[in-house]
Amino acid sequence: MPEDLVFRMGEFEARIPADLRYAKNHMWVRAESKWHRFGFTAYAVRLLQDVYFLEWSVDPGTTVAQRQEIGFIESSKAEAELYAPIAGRMLEFNPALLEDPAAINLDNYQSGWLFQMEGDADECLAPRQYIEFLEGSWEQTQRLIKGQMNE
Repeated sequence: MPEDLVFRMGEFEARIPADLRYAKNHMWVRAESKWHRFGFTAYAVRLLQDVYFLEWSVDPGTTVAQRQEIGFIESSKAEAELYAPIAGRMLEFNPALLEDPAAINLDNYQSGWLFQMEGDADECLAPRQYIEFLEGSWEQTQRLIKGQMNE
């Protein structure tokens, strides 16, 4: 099994498992037999910090377009809409997260998974490509975090 990669976020590290693929909206994807499981990357979790609210705006069985709004999340650092990382049919949302989304913070690559869907995930990035994507946007992300986007 290939070794996981690490993206340095200042003094923090975001682990990027080598056995997953990645969407540009900072979700990982694990391919199963006929469907895919998605969750937040360590990078996204570090930026969000403590997630305390999660709500879905589509139901299982709904066909969604890539980048279609599918839900909403609140954390100690952000409030944001959630968008479908690929086009396809939503199969299931992690029911445990609706009661307590803390698993996103504690175990984002396992029990903190978000949803499962059918669709074509071929456009998702390989681990090294995702690291390159993060490197290309890290400076702007830091300015956003520090509230310096207008400088």
